[in-house]
Amino acid sequence: MSDEAHAFVPGHITGFFTVDRGEDPVETGSRGGGLALSDGVSVTVARGAETEVTLNGEGIQVEAVERVLDALRTTATVTAETPLPLGSGFGVSGALALGTALAANAAFGHGLSYNELVTIAHGAEVQAGSGLGDVVGQARGGVPLRLEPGGPEYNYIDAIPARSRVEYVTLGELSTEEVVGGDTEPLTAAGERALSDVVKTPTLSAFMQAARRFSREADLLTPAVKAVIDDVAGAGGDAAMAMLGETVFALGTGLSDAGYDASVAAVYPPGATVEDEE
Repeated sequence: MSDEAHAFVPGHITGFFTVDRGEDPVETGSRGGGLALSDGVSVTVARGAETEVTLNGEGIQVEAVERVLDALRTTATVTAETPLPLGSGFGVSGALALGTALAANAAFGHGLSYNELVTIAHGAEVQAGSGLGDVVGQARGGVPLRLEPGGPEYNYIDAIPARSRVEYVTLGELSTEEVVGGDTEPLTAAGERALSDVVKTPTLSAFMQAARRFSREADLLTPAVKAVIDDVAGAGGDAAMAMLGETVFALGTGLSDAGYDASVAAVYPPGATVEDEE
């Protein structure tokens, strides 16, 4: 136990998903597939008389983080840094929640296990309405396939055994709460088809194809995103839309080859971790 602790949580791009409501937040979640990214969120939690959250040097309110600290009966100063934008399909709010849980546990000696902390962060995200599956994907790392909804107690996670360079371009934001708060039956049906196809053929190529089809069938594909995906395909690349954000991600050099000034990351296998002090 120390006065502060640090955690790193990978970003998480969702390619396709379902919406599955349970009796409580821990059972609620999504099935689907995503990529954990080497671009992520570094979180430092330190003792504080009041809870304060800072992201990239600016004060910010993140309900999921506040819920995590409430669950841990802790007040703290949470300082986070990330190259990833909020609200654009990278799971930043989930990363903040999970990073806070991991670092607070280490700093204040709560003595909770990894799965217990993931459960707290997942439930906080669901209650805040900012995510349904990012936290468990970020905890797993790699290319996780969420076969059941909910936190670790309920969610069985498989994975595609592959790594890749990943490029991304962000065009704007989409509201997770608005999308998952409406009629989600068509979206969930599309997500189930996509997940079934990728489980049968667990490759990155099948994942990208399923993600593109999902965005169309779920009626989430925007004209601007479609234009970028078409450009990448025209250059011989493989791209899809990140859920939920107006963001295009591509494997390898797909976006660069199509002429876009893309950010570059990679699939990140380890998942979220507490960082040792050197």
